[in-house]
Order: sequence, then C-alpha cells, then structure tokens
Amino acid sequence: MKQHLIAALAAATLCAALPAAAQNVAIVNGKAVPKARMDALAAQITKSGRPITPDVNEQLKEEVVVREVLMQEAQKRGLDGSDDFRSQMELARQTLLIRELYADFQKKNPVTDEDIKSEYDKFVSANGGKEYKARHILVEKEDQAKAIIASLKKGQKFEDIAKKQSKDPGSGANGGDLDWANAASYVPEFSQAMIKLQKGQTTQEPVKSQFGYHIIRLDDVREAQMPKMEEIKPQIAQQLQQQKLAKFQQDLRASAKIE
Repeated sequence: MKQHLIAALAAATLCAALPAAAQNVAIVNGKAVPKARMDALAAQITKSGRPITPDVNEQLKEEVVVREVLMQEAQKRGLDGSDDFRSQMELARQTLLIRELYADFQKKNPVTDEDIKSEYDKFVSANGGKEYKARHILVEKEDQAKAIIASLKKGQKFEDIAKKQSKDPGSGANGGDLDWANAASYVPEFSQAMIKLQKGQTTQEPVKSQFGYHIIRLDDVREAQMPKMEEIKPQIAQQLQQQKLAKFQQDLRASAKIE
C-alpha cells in the first residue's frame, strides 16, 4: 500500500513538472530559460515580415541560450550592480513604457478614412492646376544673360548653352531641363516670367532672382497629374498618425506641472 502511494505521488509530481518544463527553452547552469523570451524575439521577427521557419526557431533558441550564458557571466562579475547599468536600465524602461503609451494612443485614436480623404482633398487643392515643363540657363551677371539671349536669337541651341554655361548644377547637365512642376515650385520672379510665355517661347530679357539671372524657355503646359488617393493612402495615414502623436505629446507637455 505504501509503495503504491509513493508511486502515485511520484507520478503526480512528474505530471505537474511537465507543463512547467514545457515553458522553458533550456536549463543553463541550473537556471531555467523561459520560453517567453524566445516568443518575444519571434514576435519582433514576425512584425518585420519574416516567417518563423523551423530553422529560424532553432536560431532563436540558440540566441536566448547564448544570452542567458552571457547574462550569467555579467552577473557573476557584478556588472548588474554598477551605476551605469542602472542608468541604462532606467532609460530602457522609459523607452519601452513610452512605446507602449504611443501604441495605446494609436489604438484608441486611429486615423479614419474620412481623415485620409480630407487630407487628400487638401493636397489636390494645393497642388492642382497647371504644370509647366521648362528649361532655364542660370548665370551670375546680367550682361552674360543678355549675351546668351543674343546667341539664341542667332540660332545656337538652348540645351548646348545650358550645358556649358548654366551654374545650376541640377539642371545644367541636362540642358537646363527642370521637368514638370507647378508654378509655386519656383521663386516668384521665375514663376511670373514663365507663366507669361507661350509654349516654345524664351524670355527676351534676363529674369533676376536671388540666385542670379535666368533665361527661361517654356516647352509645354498640362493639367497637373495628381496621384490617386489609393496610391498614396499609406503615406497620408502615416503622416496623420505622426501629427496626432506630436499633438498628443505637446498637449501632455503643456498640461504638465513643471517647476
């Protein structure tokens, strides 16, 4: 009877120990390494878009084991008691807690489709209208600009002069090509002169701006090509979420009693 009782107790102890053992990845120098550590690393990898394959699982297991070995050695040397370590731990704690606060705020204050539509409409309103495809030659002095205009009238190619004489490093190498842009993209003096031109026309007088003297040729005009809302929806959502977080932080800072 006594032998049966001992056997029963041993079996019960073994059964109770099995679930606990299943929660551990390994035992390192007598200390259990909880599976939760491996799960936390796996969650980070999953967020990055990588699948957790059997090979990755083995790598994660080895990672948490090596970390435990190193951590035990650091503790043996008393490194976890240093002021620097405690300061770094406090900073890490703050970072993680703030991250959780932001995640909680985002969950409770999501960006809605209505928010995105409203922001897209503002974008279209600000960037719609006409776009201009222009070229320019930029020089330092007015007499240089006038000499170039005279050369153009004699038949010299705009693109060739731009490559040789324009001091604009962005467009000069491309024959003065500024690609498509709305008028608001340029300084006022440039825009005002450009929009007065007909397609194919070149300014007959140098246009002075803060950058120097421009000779402008208008190659084409079209209605602005706006991206569809669905194409830029993720970027708009991200921008709005960042704005919400920034306001949340500013409001908390403003309402805090700071002495």
